[in-house]
Amino acid sequence: MHRFANPARFLRLSAALRPWALGVALLTLLGGLWLALFDSPPDYQQGETVRIMYIHVPAAWMATMVYATMAVASAVGLVWKHPVAELYTKAAAPLGAGFTALCLASGSLWGQPMWGTWWVWDARLTSVLILFFIYLGYIVLVSAFDDQQRGLKAGAVLTLVGAVNLPIIKFSVDWWNTLHQPASVMKLGGSSLDPSILWPLLVMAVAFTALFVWLVLLRTETEIAERRIRALRLATAMAARGGDAPALGHPVG
Repeated sequence: MHRFANPARFLRLSAALRPWALGVALLTLLGGLWLALFDSPPDYQQGETVRIMYIHVPAAWMATMVYATMAVASAVGLVWKHPVAELYTKAAAPLGAGFTALCLASGSLWGQPMWGTWWVWDARLTSVLILFFIYLGYIVLVSAFDDQQRGLKAGAVLTLVGAVNLPIIKFSVDWWNTLHQPASVMKLGGSSLDPSILWPLLVMAVAFTALFVWLVLLRTETEIAERRIRALRLATAMAARGGDAPALGHPVG
């Protein structure tokens, strides 16, 4: 981890990984959509509406997975003062919020014909909605400080506190009586889904993951570039006033 505290090393790794991530994302997204729309059968109860699952379920997985990586990166940033971990968290938050919004929207579209309502204050749905608000809270909090470093630290604390919601999301269907169905893909004893449904779902999950990797690498590179620009502007302003530029606290190149 410490090797990539130097943004220059991270940028080299990111430049090597981004084309592969984009290629995997495009191939699996096209393949997954074809399997989901044309190859997989309709459900015997839900009919064609079951195809919403191929968007909803991977989006739900990504919503929690992205937040889990943000929590780990926040801990690394706070404990080891890892600058790239801090910038990764900032870069990942809007993407995680987007996946969560997609999860909620697709869930409403799926729930209306199945449950007869667009929304219920179900334990799973409510905890995912709280996750969405935590994402938004992080984005607003980080931007609320003039000093970016203070904003990143405050955001890291919020992320770690909000991580308590992840096990609630995961086990809400087991702890409470909810309309939401229990786990059917990843559970003890193996998946209960037929392979004709399971494989398109897994391919779409890979597509969403690869798309996230590509986007978050791109956004993290942008955050590093913006930090360098701010540092150069500060150094130029201090030099113009005849003073010495203050220490930046973290390496920027």
